[in-house]
Amino acid sequence: MSKKRGLSLEEKREQMLQIFYESQDFFLLKELEKMGPKKGVISQSVKDVVQSLVDDDLVLKDKIGTSVYFWSLPSCAGNQLRNTYNKLESDLSNSRKRYMELVEHRDNLKRGREDSEEREAALEELKAVELHHKKLKEELAAYADSDPAAVEAMNNIFTLQQWCSTTFPEAKEQLEHMYREVGITEDFEYLQ
Repeated sequence: MSKKRGLSLEEKREQMLQIFYESQDFFLLKELEKMGPKKGVISQSVKDVVQSLVDDDLVLKDKIGTSVYFWSLPSCAGNQLRNTYNKLESDLSNSRKRYMELVEHRDNLKRGREDSEEREAALEELKAVELHHKKLKEELAAYADSDPAAVEAMNNIFTLQQWCSTTFPEAKEQLEHMYREVGITEDFEYLQ
């Protein structure tokens, strides 16, 4: 014998919506849990199914006093579908408008960038200037050890290190450990 297959989540949602549409009434969760099995939805899953319908705005809920009531009318679903349709139409219209603006912007950017001898010469000149700039930066980096600001900063580091050691002699071991952690050793020559 084969077991009877249970309803899928979507089928359960449809069955629970039918309860609301057929009666067009307000229900407590306990009432829905009693009515669910009559539609093939086991009472243990009614709460989750109804909550998923509430999350999708297909069922409305409101707390009155200590009770929470659920309801859904066919007209509510129709209104929700119309609102969703109108929003999607608006989004589509805005997206089409934005697409046309971007296409026009792209076409404007292409103007004046057509391949020509003048453009090719300008691009070659730009590459040469960029290469020269790179070489100058490398040369400047080679002389960084002689940079007065770097030497002054290094002197400040050693001055601070000496001051800390003399001011806090009881913490000398901790300070030396900290210096090693940050890379200030006896062979420290430059800042990175």
